[in-house]
Amino acid sequence: MTDTAKKAKLNWNSHQVTQGDERAPNRSMMRAVGFQDGDFEKPIIGVAHAQSNITPCNNGLGELAGHIQGAIQEGGGMPHVYGTITMSDGISMGTEGMKCSLVSREVIADSIETVSRGMSHDGVIVVGGCDKNMPGAMIGIARLNIPAIFVYGGTIKPGHYNGKDLTLVSMFEAVGAIGSGKISREEFNEIERRACPGNGSCGGMYTANTMSSAFEAMGMSLPNSSTMSAVDAEKAISSADSARALLKLIENDIRPLDILTKNAFENAITVIMAVGGSTNAVLHLMAIAHACDIDLTLADFERIRERTPVFCDLKPSGQYVATDLHEVGGIPRVMKMLLKEGLLHGDCLTVTGKTIAENLEQEQDTPDAGQDVIRPYAEPLYAQGHLAILRGNLAPEGSVAKISGLKSIKITGPARVFESEEESMHAIMADQINPGDVLVIRYEGPKGGPGMREMLSPTSAIIGKGLGDSVGLITDGRFSGGTFGLVVGHVAPEAYVGGPIALIHEGDTIELNAETCELTLHVDDAEIERRRAEWVQPEPRYKRGVLAKYAKLVSSAAVGAYTD
Repeated sequence: MTDTAKKAKLNWNSHQVTQGDERAPNRSMMRAVGFQDGDFEKPIIGVAHAQSNITPCNNGLGELAGHIQGAIQEGGGMPHVYGTITMSDGISMGTEGMKCSLVSREVIADSIETVSRGMSHDGVIVVGGCDKNMPGAMIGIARLNIPAIFVYGGTIKPGHYNGKDLTLVSMFEAVGAIGSGKISREEFNEIERRACPGNGSCGGMYTANTMSSAFEAMGMSLPNSSTMSAVDAEKAISSADSARALLKLIENDIRPLDILTKNAFENAITVIMAVGGSTNAVLHLMAIAHACDIDLTLADFERIRERTPVFCDLKPSGQYVATDLHEVGGIPRVMKMLLKEGLLHGDCLTVTGKTIAENLEQEQDTPDAGQDVIRPYAEPLYAQGHLAILRGNLAPEGSVAKISGLKSIKITGPARVFESEEESMHAIMADQINPGDVLVIRYEGPKGGPGMREMLSPTSAIIGKGLGDSVGLITDGRFSGGTFGLVVGHVAPEAYVGGPIALIHEGDTIELNAETCELTLHVDDAEIERRRAEWVQPEPRYKRGVLAKYAKLVSSAAVGAYTD
């Protein structure tokens, strides 16, 4: 018997396989899928993956799961391989289908918890590679609290055209650019053909790469694994190494809640600020924290933002993509620089069995010369983090603004009110939006959408039309990790529950001020109360099925939009 089998506290052996005959039918079924004499003494490990050709983010995950399966068997464990669902934000963006995106996070979490709890797995390794299967996986892992590790499927390499790197967001911005005559049809078609050259998640510091970076910072993925290309050989090697690391976690009975402490979440937020990550990280980290029974609030994000500079120059508001970051040291280099400045909790435990500080012991604490992907700590792009929490009479529970890459981070102007993403998109493309306007897109929140769609299409069209620095946008929906501009999302309470965003009238003056972290409707209190008394909640858009169920269960975006 291997050391792994001897040392592990095995759910399977202690609760299912006994010396008697009552479990013989169970063993018989296991033999049918490849178990042999002796295998029942080994730890049974769930290998969950989201292989799918729906999206390039997930198209290679099954192959990585195969490497993991082999490493588990070689190390003395027995893998139970199973799939979980995924969907593509990029493909569904701007459509009714996008309402299912955030819903899928909950379905994925539920499915991983259901299978690995139902099969009494001794550990679980999850392979994910898209915006929602990643936080969904971590929520499921936290609920299970059996030894676990997350494997990122890897990032896509950039496309190229006219000497510029392309990502999926380049295509969304091209829609606005061709609509305003800034590019030709031929240029538009070439961007479409070249933007996504192969497998992997969207290449900038968008949501997938933000979450992979966060998971590495939290200690739930192997060091240096979060910025690897999906198609490079090192990704397969790292996946197998992750399986071997999981076997050691089982031997030593190190569980997710030993790693996922409040300090680990603070480390993740700090790294996200330093690399210029996605607004979605706010929503997802709070939902994961809820699954860990940790009190993580919007105030924690603002506190950490104020002390953390942005010193990585990454898309969408910067120049470079995740593979560029990987080539100059990746997340370990960023973390070592932060640790040197006293901004990380170095004593946090990780899936290596070592602490953050121990993992980073040999890492360089300054950026390489001759590159500017990672700036010197003392010469950041921005002195403070880019994810600002705005409050005010329009967002009593809070809202999230991404303020990097902007000439100005405040605007006061007339409200242009739209009851859906589609309505706003029609107005933008028809040149009905003027400099100084503040777009309001409402009834797109977790309950009202339902599903809290991402507003990448309108925000990208605004950029493509050349209005990125002169038009503001607020919404109770979300933004893609690829969004930048003078935009505020997650406005809470949302319109559907009668939040102040539901009471805005066309032409009202709105002040969006990220300098003072305020979001204000300049209408007197008496008028607001009069409108509130007249407001009637609209009929739900879905009355049966998964979206109706989600709308009934989901919490406010201000706490993570979780459903349990």
